[in-house]
Amino acid sequence: MKVTAEHNERMAKLTFASVYPHYLTKIERKGRTKEELHQVIKWLTGFDESKIQEYITDKITFETFFNNAKLNPNASLIKGVICGYRIEEIDNALTQKVRYLDKLVDELAKGRPMEKILRKG
Repeated sequence: MKVTAEHNERMAKLTFASVYPHYLTKIERKGRTKEELHQVIKWLTGFDESKIQEYITDKITFETFFNNAKLNPNASLIKGVICGYRIEEIDNALTQKVRYLDKLVDELAKGRPMEKILRKG
């Protein structure tokens, strides 16, 4: 699928707080934990537990979320298709980062080992 300007705008305005419960439900339904979800978020963004909670409470947009993140240098190793989009072909940096997070959550829910999710080999 081709990413459109409208899609990019929607990603920017989406709040982390609106998506987080879906991430949590998805991974818990598959036997993973909130702690594992937070480990994945921290790996990608550098945000600790209190920062994650603050961003949920403050209902910040993904645009602000990723503007404040220190993206992991290995994030570019996240490849594949998520929601019909090939991650490595997304040319909008913000949309690509949102899809990185979606992909990591998806891998967590599918039972992938944490060392693989965190691109450790």
